[in-house]
Amino acid sequence: MSRRSSTSFYQSTPVVAICLAALLLSNIFIYLYLDSLYQSDGQPVIAHTGCMAQHFKMPTMKNCTPWLQCPLLEAEVRKLKLIGQGAVKKVYLAEWKGQKVAVSKLSSLDYSQDFLHGLSMLQALQGPLVVQLVGFCLEDHTLVTEYHPLGSLLNLNTVLAQEQQKHRNTWHTRLLLAIDYVSILHYLHNSPAGRRVMCDSNSLEKTLSQFLLTNDFHMVVNDLDALPEVDLSRGLLVKCGHRELSGDFVAPEQLWPFNNIGEPFSDDLMHEYNERTDIWKIPDVVRFLIGTVAGGDLIHFHLFQIHKECKAEDPKLRPSALDVLMVYKAVYRNMAQDNAGFREML
Repeated sequence: MSRRSSTSFYQSTPVVAICLAALLLSNIFIYLYLDSLYQSDGQPVIAHTGCMAQHFKMPTMKNCTPWLQCPLLEAEVRKLKLIGQGAVKKVYLAEWKGQKVAVSKLSSLDYSQDFLHGLSMLQALQGPLVVQLVGFCLEDHTLVTEYHPLGSLLNLNTVLAQEQQKHRNTWHTRLLLAIDYVSILHYLHNSPAGRRVMCDSNSLEKTLSQFLLTNDFHMVVNDLDALPEVDLSRGLLVKCGHRELSGDFVAPEQLWPFNNIGEPFSDDLMHEYNERTDIWKIPDVVRFLIGTVAGGDLIHFHLFQIHKECKAEDPKLRPSALDVLMVYKAVYRNMAQDNAGFREML
């Protein structure tokens, strides 16, 4: 070996060692983050804003502020443009004291009960997995929430294809989003407001539209207009709407059971069900979240068994959201550790 090549080798060695150490530390930090985010029972333990109940604080604010009520909403919130519309609400991008917020207004009085239910759920379920409530006015059926510019999960692939976001398009980011999704289901199934079922989820697109992507690439549930309660001790089960549901996305127990004999649909005869309908839909949602990213096939391989259990025809045989969450966390840890080990060998 020449003196020049020998010198070059020894000069480059510290650089390689530093890069490997940085990669290893990044994985360690991810382990620590994951452990700090969830307790052993899967419940989130991070604080939402550090504010008292019925207060809010957005990332650029120094102090907590009480939820805005009718007079302040009218005087201080300025609507900028319409950004979304559904059967229940019209959603506007708006501004409050230099802060971008989302203003939701009731579209039709026919849906006032849905609107009020969604508002009551937002009030009861405030936390790190739920969009932050900023204020509301019952008089004109208005509610204001924190604005997330990346939009709903429907935009995920488009966002990750942007040049400034391509570095995030990894199995790490996508599997953490899947962990967020199942964590939200676990929270709703064990919430302070009782065991809640995500009924506004009769297709993949509709389900994805219920969640917002945050700037730090996590997700929060946003649309809570259809969250009926299950309480087995009171014999309380649910039906997601009063019309016939169809397709492979909804759980078998949500389908009209008498199609094979030609019996027309009757809401009165349709049986009720519980939160395990949400579990049936997990594999389809997570297949979208993981996408075709490098490492995705390995994730699907590791999740094959738990996803097979999620698709059990008998809802009693499906795992709980916590069961699924524990498997997801284990897969993430194992894959991250394997990645770190591979890099150390380079």
